[in-house]
Amino acid sequence: MHRRHLVALAALAATAAAAPAWAQSNEIRIAHVYSKTGPLEAYGKQTQAGLMMGLEYATGGTMTVNGKKIVVIEKDDQGKPDLGKSLLAAAYSDDKAALAVGPTSSGVALAMLPVAEEYKKVLIVEPAVADSITGDKWNKYIFRTGRNSSQDAISNAVALDKPGTTIATLAQDYAFGRDGVKAFKDAVKKAKIVHEEYLPQNTTDFTAGAQRLIDKLKDQPGRKVIWIVWAGAGNPFKIADLDLKRYGIEIATGGNILPAMASYKQFPGMEGATYYYFGIPKNPVNDALVSMHYKQYKTPPDFFTAGGFSAAMAVVTALKKTGGDTGTNKLISTMEGMSFDTPKGTMTFRKEDHQALQSMYHFKIKVDPAFAWGVPELVHEIKASEMDVPIRNKR
Repeated sequence: MHRRHLVALAALAATAAAAPAWAQSNEIRIAHVYSKTGPLEAYGKQTQAGLMMGLEYATGGTMTVNGKKIVVIEKDDQGKPDLGKSLLAAAYSDDKAALAVGPTSSGVALAMLPVAEEYKKVLIVEPAVADSITGDKWNKYIFRTGRNSSQDAISNAVALDKPGTTIATLAQDYAFGRDGVKAFKDAVKKAKIVHEEYLPQNTTDFTAGAQRLIDKLKDQPGRKVIWIVWAGAGNPFKIADLDLKRYGIEIATGGNILPAMASYKQFPGMEGATYYYFGIPKNPVNDALVSMHYKQYKTPPDFFTAGGFSAAMAVVTALKKTGGDTGTNKLISTMEGMSFDTPKGTMTFRKEDHQALQSMYHFKIKVDPAFAWGVPELVHEIKASEMDVPIRNKR
């Protein structure tokens, strides 16, 4: 009797142990590691909203692929590299995430790349921008739907790189700012760059930096431009208060989130290039995003909302192609060279470094009283085929 009881208990234990594994096989677990709090909180929250809307849209509202339920596990890295690293490790090991999306900060992303390699799991980087993510710090488990610094820089160079133009740059002193300026310098062929100004990420007083920029530019002949690459807190456009017009100095920058673009209203006619603005792309996916976002939030989708949506489209496109198979090697071979629809049109993961090749938009700022921000009007869609985005990895 005693032996039969032990056998029954063992059978029961085996059944219990099998149950969670069976439950998990009917789920596709995706970790989203992002700045829910911290200096880039506004960007992170947009990415999260876009990711969830994109998953809903791409699955036709079912949140399933091939009968498997998509479960999103959220992790707040607070913009801290060490925390992002440990959260991703926990997502892959404890939460059994098949793949991950994120993070917001380039510094956090660089800390997370080796974790994806260690666990041999896919990480789709969105929206961290530094070139080194798909450059010298890259590994084969990394894909990026977000644009990189080179795409930002090349598209902005299209707007500014003219003979007789002198440029000084203003950026934050960390991976995003330094990679952005390096890529911009590489992309500029005709204009002259005379100074690079790097300030701490948390800068609020731009006076000293602005004075150095003015001193380098004021006596230059021809068109004079300060090109700004900035993310998160602080308003570098305050440098306009130092009466730049007196020296004939203009400000130029790329696109940004709508609240940050409120300061663009001071600069009608300012040119630059942007990753996304809801009013620019004309395609069914962007129409769906704009409509869903207005319905849910009563506002238009923003810069990083489109990015989260794009990441979701990449995930679901890949999973549909694999028939719901989340095996890493299967995902990698499926995603290399894969094209997928996004609010910006078609993107394609380049086989060599898994960077999503995509359009960028050359704009000119128009002031429209109906909007609280400077409106970027399209000058020219810079298609992926028009940008020679360097392959910087060591594959």
